[in-house]
Amino acid sequence: MFNLFAKKPPANPNVKDLGGGVYNVRLRTLRHGDTVTLRFTKAAHIGVAEEGKGYVLRKGIVSSEHFDRGEIAVYFDDKYRITGTEAEGVEFVPVSEWPRGE
Repeated sequence: MFNLFAKKPPANPNVKDLGGGVYNVRLRTLRHGDTVTLRFTKAAHIGVAEEGKGYVLRKGIVSSEHFDRGEIAVYFDDKYRITGTEAEGVEFVPVSEWPRGE
């Protein structure tokens, strides 16, 4: 009938929800392929979207090895469910490709 304890599929394959309003994103720079991990929280990093509906995280990224630059945007609806992601200068590494245990 109802499967209340079934594991939910991830809301977005690029963003890992750690619970408690904390999220992880792993990125790969397009120029040199450097990997950057970004951790952000709902309380401190997410702002109201320009369109007035939902919320957005916009973040500039600089890799530590080659100083490659990029920008990401993660979009949320009014209940903080992830609705989309965008990247410029970097690409998202899907959670399924992350090393085990991260």
